[in-house]
Formats: sequence, C-alpha cells, structure tokens
Amino acid sequence: MTTLHLRESICRSPLRLAFLLIPLALACFALSPGAQAVSPPPDGGYPNGNTAEGNNALLNLTTGQFNTAVGLFSLTLNTDGDSNTGVGASALRNNTTGNQNTAVGTDALRNNITGFTNTANGYQALYGNNTGHGNTGVGAAALSGNRTGNANTGVGAGALALNNANGNTAVGSAALAANTIGQGNTALGAGALSLNDPDPEGPGTGSGNTGVAV
Repeated sequence: MTTLHLRESICRSPLRLAFLLIPLALACFALSPGAQAVSPPPDGGYPNGNTAEGNNALLNLTTGQFNTAVGLFSLTLNTDGDSNTGVGASALRNNTTGNQNTAVGTDALRNNITGFTNTANGYQALYGNNTGHGNTGVGAAALSGNRTGNANTGVGAGALALNNANGNTAVGSAALAANTIGQGNTALGAGALSLNDPDPEGPGTGSGNTGVAV
C-alpha cells in the first residue's frame, strides 16, 4: 500500500467509526429507563378526557367531561358533571351534575349533587354539601355539615362544622364550629367564635361577628 493510500485509510477510519457509534448510542438511549414509557401503561382511554381508577369510580358517567376519579366509589354517580376531581374512597360519591369540584380525602364532598366550584381537602370535609357552591373546606370535617350554604371558607379540623349559611370565614381548629345560620362571620384561631353566641337569638345564629382567639 502506498503512503497516500495508507493516509486515506487512516483518515476514513474515524468517520467509519462515527457511523457505527451513532446508531449504537441511539439504541442505548431508547433503552434507558428515562426514555421508556411506564409499564404497565396507564389505563386511560376513557372518552371526553375522563380518568377513573378504583372500584365503581365514575361508574355512571354519561356525557361528563374532564373528570378524574381515584378511589373506591369516587364520583360513582356522576353523569353530566364536568371538570370534577375526586381522590379518596367515596370522594364526590353522589355528585351527578355538579361542575368544577375538587375533593381530596375519604368522604370529602361525599353528598354533593349539584353544587359547583367547591374545594374539600380532608377526611369528610364538606361531607354534607348538597347544592352549596363556592365553598372551601380544608381539614378533617371542615364544613362537614354544610348543605346549601355558599361562599364559606373553613380551614382547620372541625372549622364551620355545623354551618349551613353564607359568607363565613373560619381559620383554626373548631373555629365557628357551632355556627348554623349566622352569616358574614370571621373567626381566626383555634376555637374562635366556636359557639357564635353574641346574638340574643341563641348559639350558632349570630351574623357579622369577628372573633380572634388569643
């Protein structure tokens, strides 16, 4: 082999090597854990953007869209409701046509039927809500007795537990816990306005009160 041919062969060798290594690198990347899809693949495949996982989750769905149900009996009676999320056993269990509700926790928003834009986070949070809308309950049994009240916020275990009125805000464990029909109250701190009894009509009926526990 002449010196010229030897040099050409040496120059070609790195190029040939590169052509051999590129497919090998691509094959390794395809087999790497980060590039693989999850196995087994997600269930998915439900029409109208719905997701369900758990016995009887979204069992009665008809035309509802973009619902997510994870847990035994979660959203099981939902038919036409849209954009609801139920995570936990019996979360939003009885919801039928309510929209844009979020329930995280066992029995959260369990009895909601037509209420909309409610958020419940915690065991039995907003448990009894039926037609109420725009409520937020965070904490075990927060707003658990609310059925038709609207625009209430209860943060803390048992906050506004018996409430069935509108526009109350309670932050703290058992804050405004006994309020029933009083409206427009604000309570901050554990046990604040727990009996809500500054009103002559009796416990749980006072409106427009502000209480701060110290």
